[in-house]
Amino acid sequence: MIIPVSLEGRAYPIHVVDEGLGGLGAAVAATLPTGPIMVVTNPVVGGLYLDATLRSLAAAGFSPRAFEIPDGERHKSVATWATLVEDLLGAGLRRSTPVVALGGGVTGDIVGFAAASALRGVPLVQVPTTLLSMVDSAVGGKTGVNSSHGKNLVGAFYQPRLVYAAMQTLRTLEPAELRSGLGEVLKHGVLRDEALFALCEQQGERAVALDGAVLGEMVERSCRVKAEVVALDEREDGLRAILNLGHTAGHAVETAAGHGTLRHGECVALGLVAEVRWAAARGDCPPEVVHRVEAAVARLGLTIRTPPLSPQDLLRAAGYDKKAARGMLRTAVVERIGAVRLEAVGLEELPRMLALLP
Repeated sequence: MIIPVSLEGRAYPIHVVDEGLGGLGAAVAATLPTGPIMVVTNPVVGGLYLDATLRSLAAAGFSPRAFEIPDGERHKSVATWATLVEDLLGAGLRRSTPVVALGGGVTGDIVGFAAASALRGVPLVQVPTTLLSMVDSAVGGKTGVNSSHGKNLVGAFYQPRLVYAAMQTLRTLEPAELRSGLGEVLKHGVLRDEALFALCEQQGERAVALDGAVLGEMVERSCRVKAEVVALDEREDGLRAILNLGHTAGHAVETAAGHGTLRHGECVALGLVAEVRWAAARGDCPPEVVHRVEAAVARLGLTIRTPPLSPQDLLRAAGYDKKAARGMLRTAVVERIGAVRLEAVGLEELPRMLALLP
């Protein structure tokens, strides 16, 4: 299955394949000329999939070379990015040399930013190996690293030349990591795909049990939602902000609880519940939407209980003080399953939203 991301002059394909990474080389060769290619991964993913990646690229006529960066959010830093750029340049990187990001969201973000900045931009190939990165970070061109002032504050919009999502790589995920990705899948269903939401409702247990057909459809539909939104608003000047549904409240939980206490997708699911409850309390969506979302979260095996956090800590984590300077909160308002609108609301709505966390 190939899903196009239709950006003018920079369109690229998302390959969603049932098998492993054996077809990666042929897919890259169909998009980019053969020659030197640099593969960047982390120790965990590299131990599982680096050899298969290198073999596939070599069989397609490339001359691959491997690099490793540390694993984990705490290494998503300017220092890691700078070291990687120096390593790539030292290995003879040229403007035409593709760089492959093999791994989850952290690896994809760091490598994507390195590809965007080294030599003012080299071809980037995203090979996501987690469900979260397949349906979220690998698609859309947001790259970057964290700074001491917050997450993802240093980076660039930089689109890959292709994305290759091999469903077999999901079989080595920890169950909690798989469920985390399902939080973003559910969000995409609420946003723009009622059939995807129904799939989460009706087949959630099969997804958690690694049913390939169900997960494949979830990835395909999620990528189509994100590709459509990105094509309409690449740099988040307007519509693309709807992709932050569940993130206003979810990021507050993630930050206040301490990064690593809950996984990102778990926090998105909690935020989604709170933001749908908030929309229903305002009369923007019917109460049954809340019941359906809460039930779907449970069916996907995601947590429906927020850790004990004070309202003050949540407000601080949500950036209340910084937002106060603008006096408005731009947020996605759920109207029904599969339809939201983007609205600027008064900042007084933020504590009301956070108070509705489950």
